[in-house]
Amino acid sequence: MSLAEAPSPTLHLHGFFRSSTSFRVRVALNLKGLAYDQSTYVLRMGEQRGDAYLSINPQGLVPTLDSPQGPISQSLAIIEWLDETYQKPALLPEDAWGRARVRSLAHMVALDVHPINNLRVLFYIRDEFGADDDAQATWFKHWANLAFEALETRLAKEPETGVFCQGDTVTLADICLAGQVVNNRRFGVDLAPYPTIQRIFNACMALPEFQDAMPDNQPDAG
Repeated sequence: MSLAEAPSPTLHLHGFFRSSTSFRVRVALNLKGLAYDQSTYVLRMGEQRGDAYLSINPQGLVPTLDSPQGPISQSLAIIEWLDETYQKPALLPEDAWGRARVRSLAHMVALDVHPINNLRVLFYIRDEFGADDDAQATWFKHWANLAFEALETRLAKEPETGVFCQGDTVTLADICLAGQVVNNRRFGVDLAPYPTIQRIFNACMALPEFQDAMPDNQPDAG
């Protein structure tokens, strides 16, 4: 189903245009051809800590997806719910090994890199330890590069890698990888040492579902 053919919105996404986790969910929604509307929160202003949003997500983090059954937080949980509820196109392989590999690659970004480079962590090392903008960027680059070195090694050597992280179709791993590459750009992380990641990212960016999810194309980007 194309985006133009998508049904009227039944899903509501709470997010922020620059949030890489929100980016992940936007891509998944687009790939599924699902219409949705959005509420956005300026994270640097702490809007996600307001009472109204905390009543939906007590962590005060984005994204949250309002589903027909209620709100779902955490981007990976949201995407897996979407994949189980709206099964085509599948974002996880059919076989157990393929699913494990895709989750492993996705978790290298979503569980190992993003949490320690999250805005609230950068604010904490700024406020508690006096880390200025340059120090925060150094912190970010260290962890991003550490993960990308391992990801590049795996993606370049493992036979399951194709056009995308797992064969020739987009999976959860590509969604997480692309979101991290977009986030890395803000901190000047050089992709030159990672040609396989760059190639996969370019393949993702050739798809309108990824382009439409990009931060600059969101209503709150202005």
